[in-house]
Amino acid sequence: QVQLVESGGGLVQAGGDLKLSCSASENIFNFNTMGWYRQAPGKQREFVASITSITTPSYAASVKGRFTISRDNIKNMLYLHMGSLKPEDTAVYYCTADRATQNARYWGQGTQVTVSS
Repeated sequence: QVQLVESGGGLVQAGGDLKLSCSASENIFNFNTMGWYRQAPGKQREFVASITSITTPSYAASVKGRFTISRDNIKNMLYLHMGSLKPEDTAVYYCTADRATQNARYWGQGTQVTVSS
């Protein structure tokens, strides 16, 4: 079973930066795409960003230009650098990993990000 463990969440003021990390229990070359989703209180989980194995990124319109996703295939890590944070970015952030050969998506347990105004 794949394990994804997020870290780096916390409380930050609006306009500040935060970097999330996701550690994978196996070589992330095995995953075609890795990404970040978030879920705010009372809202549905939504896509934030993703990155393919050839490092092509994709972003939700709400975070484009403020967030940067990256992956380190040697350290088996996924990152999300969040800049110019807004109170509406407050949510639990989840790391995901897609294994196309098994049509499977794995999820981490989530890390809380709170942006104060």
